[in-house]
Amino acid sequence: MTAAARRVKWQYPVIAVAAVAAAGFGLVRPLVTADATPAASSKTKLSATDRVKKNPPPALFTDAQIADVTKQLRAEQHTADTLFAQWKKAHGTTRDDHAFTTWVEAHIPAPPSSTARAAELKQVQTLARTRTPVGKKAATWLEVYGKKDIWKVYLHDQREIVPTAVGKTDKTQLKAAFTLSKTITKQLVARYNSPAPYVLDTSLRPEKHIKAGAKCPCSYPSKHGALSAAAVTYLSNLNPHRAAEYQWMAAEVAYSRLYMAGHLPSDILAGALLGDLVGDYVLTTGGHTA
Repeated sequence: MTAAARRVKWQYPVIAVAAVAAAGFGLVRPLVTADATPAASSKTKLSATDRVKKNPPPALFTDAQIADVTKQLRAEQHTADTLFAQWKKAHGTTRDDHAFTTWVEAHIPAPPSSTARAAELKQVQTLARTRTPVGKKAATWLEVYGKKDIWKVYLHDQREIVPTAVGKTDKTQLKAAFTLSKTITKQLVARYNSPAPYVLDTSLRPEKHIKAGAKCPCSYPSKHGALSAAAVTYLSNLNPHRAAEYQWMAAEVAYSRLYMAGHLPSDILAGALLGDLVGDYVLTTGGHTA
């Protein structure tokens, strides 16, 4: 999908929200800017859609900026689909979260060597020198809303055009994909204990105030990468016509994590592989054709 096409798709929801409070809120290339500060807490818990309505996306990164990340994520998805075919051949559509978790952990590669990670750190340091106020604003918004909220809004759009029972099932299954991705990511992060770029070079995020002896803020694999990939795989199956849009948003999220030194490239790709595998698993065990 071209940038122009996404802009056209973005205009209608913004106008609709302004005209009718109950209108849907589509997440595509925005033409508006906004403060990325999360919505203020209140007694009534806001839905993901309401949170994003209160803090709509600012101008995000250009297609040229995210081009390399987009290609890498697509390659990782192909790898995941090939790997998952092996699981499916052995287990069919039977759900066994424990066995699947063990299998995924065995198929996510260990972090690259210290030499390779040092080279990746240089890439992140180089990228950090290109930061702009606009880029920081985009990255901040994507960090806050890129884990789950974006994807919940996309699913909300999809649920508007399917029977209620189907929509509830889809919501449950996306939640299951998030939960499983988070669980596996947490276990692998604890296993590998790989410091985030801003820990290796504190000048990359001086506001983080890493204290000597503090527990490592670890980054392999990326949770943002895992949750985004799981969502893209799942949502693309529900609505193939918007798959390119979902892939674009996942690349935006991934690039933002490199831009603000939250992850190294290998962190992002490992997370994407993990999430793609989980997405395929949830689709297959949930009665879809993955």
